[in-house]
Amino acid sequence: MSDRMVLHVKGRVLVGPEDVRDELWVVGGRVTFTRPALAGDVRTVTGWALPGLVDAHCHVGLDAHGAVDAETSEKQALTDRDAGTLLIRDAGSAADTRWIDDREDLPKIIRAGRHIARTRRYIRNYAHEIEPSDLVAYVGREARRGDGWVKLVGDWIDREAGDLTSCWPRAEVEAAIAEAHRLGARVTAHCFAEDSLRDLVEAGIDCIEHATGLTEDTIPLFAERGVAIVPTLVNIATFPGLAAGGEGKFPRWADHMRRLHARRYDTVRAAYDAGIPVFVGTDAGGSLAHGLVADEVAELVAAGIPPVAALSATSWAARTWLGRPGLEEGAPADLVVYEDDPRADVRVLAAPRRVIVNGRVIE
Repeated sequence: MSDRMVLHVKGRVLVGPEDVRDELWVVGGRVTFTRPALAGDVRTVTGWALPGLVDAHCHVGLDAHGAVDAETSEKQALTDRDAGTLLIRDAGSAADTRWIDDREDLPKIIRAGRHIARTRRYIRNYAHEIEPSDLVAYVGREARRGDGWVKLVGDWIDREAGDLTSCWPRAEVEAAIAEAHRLGARVTAHCFAEDSLRDLVEAGIDCIEHATGLTEDTIPLFAERGVAIVPTLVNIATFPGLAAGGEGKFPRWADHMRRLHARRYDTVRAAYDAGIPVFVGTDAGGSLAHGLVADEVAELVAAGIPPVAALSATSWAARTWLGRPGLEEGAPADLVVYEDDPRADVRVLAAPRRVIVNGRVIE
């Protein structure tokens, strides 16, 4: 689409869950609800329009073995884009993907820098692997490198214990989170198990990834502090397979993983019912494929979250949480158009009719 062309989106424009407009216009790559006075070439797109979807836990530039090259990173970003994901919170990557910011046809990325983990307590080639005495310094470094987020590995298998255990002492976590906040960054942490959650939340953490270890004891604490969770249920679905592969060596860990998996839906629903903010994330880019955002929304619905709330967790509410605009006057025209109303059936998200990035229709 040329810079002079005007895009007219008409049908039902879902500015919010209840704020539905008949049309919007795209002029110079930006949204307007005012018909342009002088429009030369006009292209019309019809259907149900949503703000570009959000994947709040995604890893562009990463695969199961570590950082990937630019060509592979591009394929990952294109796969997400074509699925309707136009805003990504990259929850840790060993690759430098800043070049994506110069591409008008790729999703926008909010980076959390590189994972910060304990020595030999995470996936090889993914993280800065450090000891607690270095945590504050590394959090400061990644806060300066990222886009307002830092990612910790809060728990992982302890080979001596044979199970998941916390990675960081409470005092170091408190100091590290305080340092990130001083630098204007929010902090999130990978947590599968129960043990690390109270210390992290009481230390001031902003978000927990996966959060399968939430219990009736910690759910009220999360709700009181307003700590968000990104459940990544499409990733949690892999737990039984992981357990089967590791039970010969770590039977306690395998049993724990199966129990966390078995109660996953109850955990997410209890968190939602308590008022904990829940957002969509797929954990794509490690061992999981990209482009799974519709599957994750469907999983939240399967867990018992109302469809409109699950939809908001990848659109309106997610964008507000990340500080990025939706379909509002003057915002970048990142939107997805569907055949039918996704509020009525979230499975509609799996089949975008049109994806529009920076006002350009992706063909």
